[in-house]
This record gives sequence, structure tokens and C-alpha cells, in this order.
Amino acid sequence: MAGEEGEDKQKSFKLLGILDIQNTPCAREALLHGTGGSLIAGLGHFLATSRVKRSCDIGVAGFVLTTLGSWFYCRYNRAKLRVQQRLIQDGIKNKVMYEGTSLDPSRTSDKGTD
Repeated sequence: MAGEEGEDKQKSFKLLGILDIQNTPCAREALLHGTGGSLIAGLGHFLATSRVKRSCDIGVAGFVLTTLGSWFYCRYNRAKLRVQQRLIQDGIKNKVMYEGTSLDPSRTSDKGTD
């Protein structure tokens, strides 16, 4: 019984059996944006032209484009944030390592004053 409870907590939604939506960064938001984009594109095209098949095609294209655009935008921002965090961590590590030594960049030199 205890093993079954652990399995229920570990289960998550997998898209097409491949992409784990819950544990993949940016996947949930990208799919939600894609769904909204497909509705707006398909419904907008239908209201403008009253062509059902073409509107469905536009809706699918809107889903794909919006999902991919949102996915790449989110992943790019995540990568940029990770680089900034790594730079800050290295700076803090260097500050702690060189604090109080002659190599400390925040230390002022008294040689130039009279």
C-alpha cells in the first residue's frame, strides 16, 4: 500500500508519452499559450472568412507557431538567467576568497594619498 501511494505522487501528465509536462521547464506555459493562440487564430479566421476547413488549418498553424515561439522565448530567458546567476555566484565566491588580502578589488590603496 505504501508503494502505491508513492507511485500516485510520482505520476504526471505526459504529452504523447514523451514530454513530461510537469517536470519540463516552460512546457506547461508553452502549451497554454499555444492553445490560446490557436483559438484566437482559428476563430478569428473563421469569423473573417466563414471557411471551416481553412480556419481549422489556421488554428493548427497558430498552435504550432505560438507554442514554439513561447517555448523558445522561455528557454532563452531561462538560459540567460542561469548565466547571470553563475556570474553572480562566481563573483561572490571570489569576493569571499580574496576578502582581506592584497588582491581584494574593493580594498583602497593608500599609496596615492599624501
